[in-house]
Amino acid sequence: MITVRDLSVTFEVGGRDIRAVQAVSFEVARGETFGIVGESGSGKSTVLKAIAGLVRSTSATLEVDGRAAARRRSRADRRMLQFVFQDPYGSLHPRKTIDDILREPLVIHREPDIDARVAAAIADVGLLPAHRFRYPHQLSGGQRQRVAIARALILSPPILLLDEPTSALDVSVQAEILNLLARLRQSYTLTSILVSHDLAVVAHLCDRIAIMRMGRLVEIVSADDLRTGRVTHDYSRQLLAASRGFVRQDA
Repeated sequence: MITVRDLSVTFEVGGRDIRAVQAVSFEVARGETFGIVGESGSGKSTVLKAIAGLVRSTSATLEVDGRAAARRRSRADRRMLQFVFQDPYGSLHPRKTIDDILREPLVIHREPDIDARVAAAIADVGLLPAHRFRYPHQLSGGQRQRVAIARALILSPPILLLDEPTSALDVSVQAEILNLLARLRQSYTLTSILVSHDLAVVAHLCDRIAIMRMGRLVEIVSADDLRTGRVTHDYSRQLLAASRGFVRQDA
């Protein structure tokens, strides 16, 4: 289980403080995929990065399986919480082969059977053995995102954090990555938090969805409630209205 209480993030911009996230609280059950949606600038990606320890948060409690995560994430914390970034073009080192990229976390954590685990990770995400010794620029965007997912999963973390994992990809490739994530969720027994601006993506992958506006969490709904338009906050209704054709008309 992941417990987030009163998560706030403040950035200094132009000499003044900007509250990017304000007192956000939620819980994610073990094995659940939890979504966070909202328009650009709503703070959803900042919440995810704060959970990962990539940005500094204030007045926050983060517990994983009942254990408080240190404000400065330890190696054990980082192993437990793995991150998949939005941009597969920028998240992979351009001068390292796929083998180097996947091998690195195993070396850092002094894991055994590195060659076999790299080969297994490549197969798990639907890549071919021939991709192993290529460089990122020799792969398509979808293949790069598969590498990023393999890197996040190679240490078998219990928690996966996904920041808009399909938004930088061609529409034809997005469904493939979503289906891959759905399959991996089952085979790895993952607890996941998925950030997206796309309501169809979160409704497809997530059990429950938090809706954010201007740094605040306005409500949490089930995926079925989102699909059928059963929301209570005015902003949630506006978000659904802006996504024409998303809400089922037979609800």
